[in-house]
Amino acid sequence: MAKKRLSRWIAAAFAGLAAALSGAVLAAAAVGASDSPQEGVLKVRFGGDRAQTRVVIDLDRPTSATEVSFPSPGRLIAPLPKIAAPPPGFDGAGSGLVRRWLVDRVGGQTRLQLDLDEQATVKRRFLLPPGEGVGHWRYVIDLESGTVIRPVTLATVPAAAVKIRSVAPDIKRRRVVVIDAGHGGKDPGAMGAGTREKDVTLAAARALKKRLEASGVYRVVLTRDSDVFIPLEERVRIARKADADLFISLHADSGPDAATRGASVYTLSEKGADRAAKVLGPQGMLIPASRPGRDQTTNQILLDLTQRSTKNRSAVFAETLLRHVGDETPLLRRSHRDAGFVVLLAPEVPAVLLEMGFITSPADERLLTNADSRGRLIDAVGNAIDAFFQRPAPTIAG
Repeated sequence: MAKKRLSRWIAAAFAGLAAALSGAVLAAAAVGASDSPQEGVLKVRFGGDRAQTRVVIDLDRPTSATEVSFPSPGRLIAPLPKIAAPPPGFDGAGSGLVRRWLVDRVGGQTRLQLDLDEQATVKRRFLLPPGEGVGHWRYVIDLESGTVIRPVTLATVPAAAVKIRSVAPDIKRRRVVVIDAGHGGKDPGAMGAGTREKDVTLAAARALKKRLEASGVYRVVLTRDSDVFIPLEERVRIARKADADLFISLHADSGPDAATRGASVYTLSEKGADRAAKVLGPQGMLIPASRPGRDQTTNQILLDLTQRSTKNRSAVFAETLLRHVGDETPLLRRSHRDAGFVVLLAPEVPAVLLEMGFITSPADERLLTNADSRGRLIDAVGNAIDAFFQRPAPTIAG
């Protein structure tokens, strides 16, 4: 079951490749499709920021580029063998680390030239075959700020490794929701005037479990159902073992000013995603590298795409959650935040951490400790989960 769910998230990652780093949409940096050449390079797109920039070259056929070069610190050349020459003036403004780009033909070979705002290195290059409604090839170059220049082989994701198809949502299958009551046992969490965070989160988790199970369409798993200490990494493992469709960690915030109150939602930051391999280990995160026909490079590419899709889905749920929760309790001014919390690290499970309010605020503490007001808040969370799962998602076969 876990492998099937992971496969669905890999497919969603391929379908959502147009989303850039940190969930930012990949902007079309080339001319529109109506102005593109009939063959060869169709479009050049960028995403990310000045720390990490993703370059996507849409192609009508695969290329066999084996290397890129830096003829000067501020310029990168990526040869595009077997690709037809574009019309003159096929260039434009870049984004992130790239100031401008140009596709031309020199010495009988088409090439992409990137003029950089600062020195950068190539972190990863890979070629994606057509699939999931995308009818063309995509040559992806990931750049990161830095001065270390190292050769990076172009990896091709074999079409046989990811046979993608879209299916209608299975309305008979119960969605699996993992609810994490923050803190517990020897870790009391934040302290209010007379309340411990670990008690508030457990009461809220139990109430949300009851609310979801009453609908008959969910299977709910609690990371803890009593006052026990559960390590953060174990909470992630519980979600992955349960083959979760959604993970929500419940917390109560704290601050030095008793007047500060309001709910907020955290999703995984870009730096947090980079921590995933260090915390969980590459073999525990994706299909084992020893699987026939799947090398470690391909695994890393699929992991990268899976994480991006999951981050996008997490962001969608976070916004849905805030809309519903905001009807029952005040929200912080910047209510959608990102962080590298360990409990958000599962690469294939959409995950959020909900700060239900400030336990150090008398108003929020009353809301969180009163069964009726807490119940209304939990109903809002349940309504957000219902709304989230009305969205169909692509899956993968094979």
